[in-house]
Order: sequence, then structure tokens, then C-alpha cells
Amino acid sequence: MIETMTEHNGVGLAANQVGVLERICVIQTPDMEEAMVLVNPEIVHREGEREVEEGCLSVPGYRGMVVRSESVRARALDLSSKIFKLEADELLAQALEHEIDHLNGIMYLDHLVAHTTVYKIVESTDGSEEDAKYEADGAGDDHGHDGHDHENGHEEHGHEHTHDPDFEALHQRLHEMRGDAVEPGPVESTSQQEPSA
Repeated sequence: MIETMTEHNGVGLAANQVGVLERICVIQTPDMEEAMVLVNPEIVHREGEREVEEGCLSVPGYRGMVVRSESVRARALDLSSKIFKLEADELLAQALEHEIDHLNGIMYLDHLVAHTTVYKIVESTDGSEEDAKYEADGAGDDHGHDGHDHENGHEEHGHEHTHDPDFEALHQRLHEMRGDAVEPGPVESTSQQEPSA
């Protein structure tokens, strides 16, 4: 699991993302020297709320704005079955909530601020990653971003109009999940790059 997470530039990975039906996840934020392995993890306390940018190795090529806690307390077993507790904030708190959600059958798409905050990551002509923010309902969001599953540093780019059938299918599924219908149509994009976390 650690190799898979690292190979795909992830911050965390839950066992059920790779077909293992065990309550195990691994997390390694950029400031951690080694990956943390958590067995039967659970969040025991949450504090505050913040909007952050998040992606997922199970939904490759997209990111979105979600609501996450400012800080969390969690407990789990380590690989020798000893209980340990930890307090976390920023990216580690976000990763803990994200991976434990996976173990509970919840995806980051279930925490979206709005379905219009999902955008597609595209590869630029020089091989670096660009974020093309798709604004299906026409209104953009200018939020500060903390990232999950981010790989590269970013810079700002201009606007362009794009028709993306993959995004439109995802957009339609998000509406169906929430019980509202949406008419298929063109999608506007704003290519925008932000610093990675």
C-alpha cells in the first residue's frame, strides 16, 4: 500500500482502495519521514471547520473543494497491535479524515462544498500538471487551498472554454447523487494553478 501511494504521489491510501477489505490505511504527508500505518483507525474528536481542496487516487484527474475539520484526534492500532492516539491539524488532519472516510465507504465527493467546485487536472504542453477548474454553473470560487494528493507546484493561468464529456458525466452523477437533475451542456473552465501542499 505504501508503494502504491508513493508511486501515485498520494498522501494517503486506504486498504479498500486497492481491493483489500481490511480497516487499514497508510498516510505520509510531505513533512513525514516514514509512512504511518493505522489499523482500525477512528476519529474520536473534531474541532472547527475549513474549506480545503482535495483529490483522491480513486477519482484520478479531478480535485474539489470540501469541508474538513481544522483539527482532529484519532486513535488506531499500529502493526504490533498497540493502541496509539494522535492529534493532527492541517494536511495530516485532512488525510486522516479522508482515509478513514474511505474505510467507512465515504468519498471526498460526499463532502463537496458544491458540485461546481470539482475541476479536472490536465497535463500542459511542457509535461507539468495544470488545474483546469470547471465551473458548470458559471460562478467561480476563489478559496485558499490546502491540498490532498497534490503533486506539483503551480502558477496562475488565463481562462479558456472547454467541453469535457468526462467532467460532464461526473457532474451529472453528482447531481443524481443529490437528487437534482441537470441539463447537459458546455462547461466553462478556468485554468488556475496553486501551490501544492
